[in-house]
Amino acid sequence: MRLRLPFSPSLFLSLFSVLAFIGALAPHQTRAAAPAPLRAGAFAQDITPLPAQLPTPINGGMKGAFAKTVTDPMHARSFALQSGATTIVFCIVDACMIPREICEAAKSIASRATGIPASHLLISATHSHSCATLTPVFQSNADPVYLANLPTRIAESIIRAHANLEPAEIAFGHAANPDQVFNRRWLVKPGESYGNPFDVTTDRAWMNPGYKNPKVTGPAGPVDPDVSLLAARAKSDGRPLAVLANYSLHYVGGLPAISADYFAAFARELTTRLNATDTRYTGKPAFVGIMSNGTSGDINNVNYAAPAPPKRPPGEQITAVAESVATTALQAYARLSWQASAPLATAERDLTLAVRKPTAAELTRAKNLVATTKRDANGQFADRKAIYALESLALADFPATVPVKLQVLRIGALTVAAIPCEVFVEIGLALKSTKPLAEHFTISLANGYNGYLPTREHHALGGYETWRARSSYLEVAASEKVTTTLRELLATVAK
Repeated sequence: MRLRLPFSPSLFLSLFSVLAFIGALAPHQTRAAAPAPLRAGAFAQDITPLPAQLPTPINGGMKGAFAKTVTDPMHARSFALQSGATTIVFCIVDACMIPREICEAAKSIASRATGIPASHLLISATHSHSCATLTPVFQSNADPVYLANLPTRIAESIIRAHANLEPAEIAFGHAANPDQVFNRRWLVKPGESYGNPFDVTTDRAWMNPGYKNPKVTGPAGPVDPDVSLLAARAKSDGRPLAVLANYSLHYVGGLPAISADYFAAFARELTTRLNATDTRYTGKPAFVGIMSNGTSGDINNVNYAAPAPPKRPPGEQITAVAESVATTALQAYARLSWQASAPLATAERDLTLAVRKPTAAELTRAKNLVATTKRDANGQFADRKAIYALESLALADFPATVPVKLQVLRIGALTVAAIPCEVFVEIGLALKSTKPLAEHFTISLANGYNGYLPTREHHALGGYETWRARSSYLEVAASEKVTTTLRELLATVAK
């Protein structure tokens, strides 16, 4: 039986308003603590829907889907670091997107239990398209029964990682793997066109145009091949404690059930290859491998310049990508320089950005489409124009502006930026090019969800990632404002 679950715009918007007010009153910042002996801890908390909650909604497509089985479980994987009085925690959750109110609720629970300021906690989604829905978008709404206890389960991951803190050494670095990343936006040839859901045929960028499409010329942007690492090992016996990796790959997909995608497969592969389940470590906290999503808003794992490959069994590509990226990660791991102390610092700021809302004429068109388009047996639209009409009606209830939480963390000579969007790779590369210290990477889909973050130039090209919906609604100048703010915050923690 498929559930049809409601989405409450009034609740969503009231939470936005409260959070914006709080953010405006209380910007958070900590300066780098003087180097002190480091402690590290990690924990992976299972957050998979219970058997009684299946089938459960999963999102990532334009039609709401439901998973009846679990191929591999969902986790909230946490990695805690402490230097003196300063503690920071990364918590990477197997989910497509996480709404801000769930992040804030989980942080509040964890902060009360551990004493760590909420501003020192980073919670992000991996962006697996086959995990239980947490954020309503297109025609997929979350199961409120599953959501009810989710903040507590995510917080438990942070609490347990904090409890596992022990004297440690850390290291960071990167290595390149260009084989698994491809820019998915392709430029349309002069004289050619395709239609978008708003009856417009002038878009010059085409997401996923298909293999060897004669209407397109080539990718509309670059890729970031870096596999970045932040690792910790126990000072007492050198055993691996945690590795937080970052790669700018959207997702892989291909499984019809709940799956944590290549993000989880990478973690398992890393655990095996680091021999982190060595029986000598029995009774010690388990190693936690983590893959976070980098700036992959316009990046996927499909090479449209090549002929279409033969069909592969479900999950096979996930395994292939995980093995490839794990190999690269271990190349970087072998070159790491370990240190027993490092300054830690954080800073965050709420940036107020405008919402691209539909005009009166566009709302009239949307209402007509919703009223006249046929639905399927499950009450959903297959027609793309009607689907985007629903999105226009949802955005009509959004406020004129929304708070966007930006956060940066410093670990020694490494800086990390966190953005609550599906961030275009150009933005991540720009932040790396102006990094204030030796290393930098950016985690997308962090501390909330505010849709795609294209550059101004990509907005001009059009294409799926720019089409107005709950998946893409921030003002055209948003990327410039986000980048400027993050550079200011990065400069602050680098002092």
